[in-house]
Amino acid sequence: MAKVIVVTSGKGGVGKTTTSASFATGLAMKGNKTVVIDFDVGLRNLDLIMGCERRVVYDFVNVLNNESTLKQALIKDKHCDNLFVLPASQTRDKDALTEEGVERILNELKKDFDYIVCDSPAGIEKGALMALYFADEALIVTNPEVSSVRDSDRILGILAAKSKRALNGDEPIKEHLVITRYSPKRVELGEMLSIDDVKDLLGIPLIGVIPESESVLSASNSGVPVIHDIDSNSGQAYADVVDRFMGVNLPLRFLNVEKKGLLSRIFGN
Repeated sequence: MAKVIVVTSGKGGVGKTTTSASFATGLAMKGNKTVVIDFDVGLRNLDLIMGCERRVVYDFVNVLNNESTLKQALIKDKHCDNLFVLPASQTRDKDALTEEGVERILNELKKDFDYIVCDSPAGIEKGALMALYFADEALIVTNPEVSSVRDSDRILGILAAKSKRALNGDEPIKEHLVITRYSPKRVELGEMLSIDDVKDLLGIPLIGVIPESESVLSASNSGVPVIHDIDSNSGQAYADVVDRFMGVNLPLRFLNVEKKGLLSRIFGN
């Protein structure tokens, strides 16, 4: 049975789309047929990070309005045979999303895919609510700062009250915490919340910590999800997130300040 996973947070700019792209890619790299949907109608970005912006002909809203078929709108990833992208529209309003239309598309996708990853827009407006409404599981993405954590806590409240599972009294959405842009050095200096601080405030299981890294920006600009960069800490951290999601018991990495060796201290490199 296909699983619907929403990648969400209350605050913008925390790395939801980066996480959606790498998480979906990681699932597909493990042999799972995966589709990632951009719910950010009007501000499409997922296609840029996935490197398929020039291949968009039809989009999510076209399928909702029966202006194209799902097969016409889905874009096959260039790097992974099992991965497909359903882009958002740049020219429509978020009100174009309807509960009935989204459910119809998800049900159609469930016939062919193992995992459906929903990349949520920021905030709590209609696009975000539609992205989480049908979810079975959720990745809550937050930065280790007070405002980001507070907004993520608000999203947890919405998952518990306004999702279809909540309204039907079904088993709750399974929640996973992903902390992004983590800097051990800044934590030591007291400029950033620690992992334990974030865990205590949100109270949900931690599935991964993504270190602050220039490789994330570089990957986004080149249109290749950072999980493909196996030499970078961020790429490895996202691979760990996927493994943990699949049930592999792995220790957390990249939590401590790297100690420079003697030669590095002498020569500054």
